[in-house]
Amino acid sequence: MYLTPQHILLAGATGLTGEHLLDRLLNEPTVARVLAPSRRPLATHAHLENPQGELLALLPQLDGKVDTAFCCLGTTIKQAGSQAAFRAVDHDLVIAFAERARALGARHLLVISALGADAGSTVFYNRVKGEMEHALREQNWPQLTIARPSLLLGARQEFRLGERLAAPLMRWLPGKYRGIQATVLARALWRLALEEDTGIRVVESNQLRRLGR
Repeated sequence: MYLTPQHILLAGATGLTGEHLLDRLLNEPTVARVLAPSRRPLATHAHLENPQGELLALLPQLDGKVDTAFCCLGTTIKQAGSQAAFRAVDHDLVIAFAERARALGARHLLVISALGADAGSTVFYNRVKGEMEHALREQNWPQLTIARPSLLLGARQEFRLGERLAAPLMRWLPGKYRGIQATVLARALWRLALEEDTGIRVVESNQLRRLGR
């Protein structure tokens, strides 16, 4: 069975995947409202509400009915400036966003994690992603979808040398290790949002590519 989410809360709408997902949401006839807080203004649309500022400060001010929440937040240690700053975004802010979404009535949370997420990993990045996933599980969502994409491919606004160098190789790796286009991930997230299955679902990158075709 399928649901038709009408009232959406979206975090990370100015990011690589978030901007593609926002465009899809605003062009879906079933979506009546997209609440997308962001630091910089988004293009205006009749169905878009765009409070502007730092997300953590905006969260208590968000209101209105929410059916489904998408979390596309994410940074890098280099971009954040330190491991602590990275954790503040990719763990703490994600958890705070999810808590507010649940308080607004959302029953389904879809969050972008990462390939290799593991709370027991010795790799800091993977460990933080795994701890974030664990914390979301503890929130007892009626429906929680965790997407674990490989390297995201697409034109970013900021330059990331490591991703630029790795992208050609990631296009040819097998299975879940192959890179995934942000547009494909956005399509997959929307299709996952339409699923009515309750409980927790973890979707690896190869599955996301198939869903997003």
